[in-house]
Amino acid sequence: LSSCTSAAEKEMGGAEQREKQYRAHPGFGDRRGGVISARTYFYADEAKCDQHMETFLRCIDASSGSSEDGFSAIKLTALGRPQFLLQFSEVLVKWRRFFHQMAAEQGQAGRAALEMKLEVEKMQEALANLGIATKAESQHWFTGENLGVSGTVDLLDWNSLIDSRTKLSKLLLVPNMQTGQLEPLLSRFTEEEDLQMKRMLQRMDILAKRATEKGVRLMVDAEQSYFQPAISRLTLEMQRRFNRDQAIIFNTYQCYLKEAYDNVTVDVELSRREGWHFGTKLVRGAYMEQERERAAQIGYEDPINPTYEKTNEMYHKCLDYILEEIKHSQKANVMVASHNEDTVKFTLRRMMELGIHPSEKKVYFGQLLGMCDQITFPLGQAGFPVYKYVPYGPVNEVLPYLSRRAQENRGFMQRANQERDLLWREVKRRLLTGSLF
Repeated sequence: LSSCTSAAEKEMGGAEQREKQYRAHPGFGDRRGGVISARTYFYADEAKCDQHMETFLRCIDASSGSSEDGFSAIKLTALGRPQFLLQFSEVLVKWRRFFHQMAAEQGQAGRAALEMKLEVEKMQEALANLGIATKAESQHWFTGENLGVSGTVDLLDWNSLIDSRTKLSKLLLVPNMQTGQLEPLLSRFTEEEDLQMKRMLQRMDILAKRATEKGVRLMVDAEQSYFQPAISRLTLEMQRRFNRDQAIIFNTYQCYLKEAYDNVTVDVELSRREGWHFGTKLVRGAYMEQERERAAQIGYEDPINPTYEKTNEMYHKCLDYILEEIKHSQKANVMVASHNEDTVKFTLRRMMELGIHPSEKKVYFGQLLGMCDQITFPLGQAGFPVYKYVPYGPVNEVLPYLSRRAQENRGFMQRANQERDLLWREVKRRLLTGSLF
């Protein structure tokens, strides 16, 4: 729990000023609670983060040695102190909300994220009134080649203000919606905290470089919603650097989140504008029970779609958008990570309708090793790039994980029976036709 709290907050308090969702909470300090299908990493110290990085490097090497087109998965909570992910997530969410607030004031409430466009002059007045920047300063922000040329600013232009060129001190100033004033998110970073954050970014850089050298695609796993905005943003920065010629870095989008479609469309549009290859893994999501309980207990809006059907709709909507992008630009790639037969059939049908051939290797399928072979093998035999996700490690760590995955997939035994029936039918067919061997 202490690794999610800054030194300044421990010394002087002030954690209650943080937004509820992005505040460390004692009731949910053990992030394994209510999570049955994901590995949870806890921060011990910097040496432990280095060990995790070495494990990920060995995994990249192993994947490279066993397959020409391998994937390897990493988790950012294994690479650094989670405090930074919480803080950065809160900053990103508040800045985005601030944009939506200004859009609402300009009569654009309810529009899709990419359709909101702020008039530059009105926006500059708002920034000046809040003391974020004088009109002269903000004018300088929007005179770049691609910024504000139409006299409007969209969410991508707005996001570009929070990048590597923005000083950290500025970055940690967030608008207070009640007072309309800018307030520091933290009073200060200690020197050690500053170093810890830099080391986390360095570890990500080392992994991305090794994956590029070895020709392995690196999938950055999604995690809890209170870490996810920062994880997605840091992954996006890696994509901008390493996905110039092909998709090496893959971001993960959780379709049980209400904001999934907005996130996908905004990031795809950024890849279009900047000309890099968009890579994504689409999942339904692994943290639902914990997320719902945490939101209810702490008192913030549940980030999860209300029903399983809504999540299915969201998955297919996001997937369809990416398939359309593949059809039109050839610079998008998607891993359909699903055990759901309807989703696989939906993907195959849309690929056929859009004329996307399996040999293009833009659409991949993934299932867990030992599960849903009745989906995996026919896809492979039909020429589709299909992958088995292989958990590895000491037996005492891997077995509980696998048993939780079986528990999570409640239809698992039903599918196992279906698979057994299919095998039995094939044995009978071969016996009757005299072609058993």
